Order: sequence, then C-alpha cells, then structure tokens
Amino acid sequence: MNDEEDITDATRKMQFLYALRSKGVTDARVLNAMEQIDRGPFIRGLFASRAYEDMPLPIACGQTISQPSVVALMTQALDVSSRDKVLEVGTGSGYQAAILSKLARRVYTIDRHRRLVVEARQIFEDLALSNITAIIGDGSFGLPEQAPFDRIIVTAAAEDPPARFWLSSRWAASWSCPWASRTRFNTSYVYAKPRPGWNMTSCARSALFPCLKGWEKTAKCSIARGTPPERGPKALTAPKTRTSR
Repeated sequence: MNDEEDITDATRKMQFLYALRSKGVTDARVLNAMEQIDRGPFIRGLFASRAYEDMPLPIACGQTISQPSVVALMTQALDVSSRDKVLEVGTGSGYQAAILSKLARRVYTIDRHRRLVVEARQIFEDLALSNITAIIGDGSFGLPEQAPFDRIIVTAAAEDPPARFWLSSRWAASWSCPWASRTRFNTSYVYAKPRPGWNMTSCARSALFPCLKGWEKTAKCSIARGTPPERGPKALTAPKTRTSR
C-alpha cells in the first residue's frame, strides 16, 4: 500500500466516523468498534464499491446489510459491556455481530438462511473473531439452549415485542428490536427491564425486513441445490407468517 492509499484510507475512516457522530453516535467504545471492523468484507458483488456509504445495501438471499449509522445507534442503545453475553437474531451479512464481538464477551447470532450464516462464519474466521457463534435456525424462538442473555438484538422488524425473548434474557437485560410499520421505515426501539415492566426508548429509524419464522428452504439460498436446511441446536418448528423477508 503506498502513501496515497494510506491517506485515502485515513480520510475515508475520518469521514465515516464523522458521519456516525453526526447521526448521534457518541459512545467511544462503539465508535472504536465501528472503526476496527471494516464493512468492506461483508459486501460483495456490484455494491462492494459503496461499502463505506451510510446506506443499506443488498446482500445474498434477498436481504440487506443495514446502514452503519443504524448499526451503531442500535449497538449504542444496548449499552453492551465486556462481560455481556449477547444474542443477535438475524445474522445477515454478519456485520452487526462483528461489531458486537468487539464489545461483548460472547456473541451468538442466528439466521434462517444457510448461505448467509456459512458466509458470515468464513468472514468471522478471516477476521479472527473467535467469540462469535453463528447458528442456522429459527431465530423467532430466541436461543433457549444458551439462555439467559445479557443483551438481545433483533435485526428484523417485528409487529410486537417478541414475548418469547423475555424468558431468554436476564432480569437486568435490555434488547433492541425494530417495530414494524406499514411504511418502509421502521423505528428501532430498545426495551429495558431493570425493574418490573418494560421501558421502551426509540433509538433510530431504519428500513428493515420483517421478522419471519421457520427456516429458509428455497434452493437459491442453499449451498447446493437440494441441501436441506440445518436445524440448529434443536429442531424447532413454527407456523408461517404472512410477510416475507
């Protein structure tokens, strides 16, 4: 890498961090994690050149990678500590889990799309992020085998707070879940339970896919045509929903 490329990278990082701060990201640990994790490896194909723009971009299986400012705001709102065990529902590209791995003791991430999880696992290995466990399965049930969690983040919009997650979190836990609306924009909320009842706080506005139940069975998202979806640590089943992710 020559001096000109070094200057370009430094300038790009400065612009990236400035954009995050301008959107309300002020937590130094979150900003440091966002600086450490390069978004580039998580985006492939035609949109790779736009990896450093603050916008959602398409990834495999008809999904998107969220814009960096939304990732940062939802992460900041969770207030993750270095001793926390975190569950992410909706692995997607793996970018959010990678950010969380720089803040938490252990990150579990689950997604219904086999291809996304397999590709994310490879990126985690390449980046030496050894504290992430990526699982193929139905995230709408949480991950009871590893409960309780100190923090839970849901990266797909739900019509109501997923009550099943309450049983997966510690008494003093908090979790972030986008609230689905009929428009293309969804407000991300943080639910905290430091005392009886839930406190809800808005932290960001974003465009996200609705949260689905079950496993992805379409051939286009399999590693090989006809390969059955992996059922995760337990074989869970759930009814289909009207929406599609």
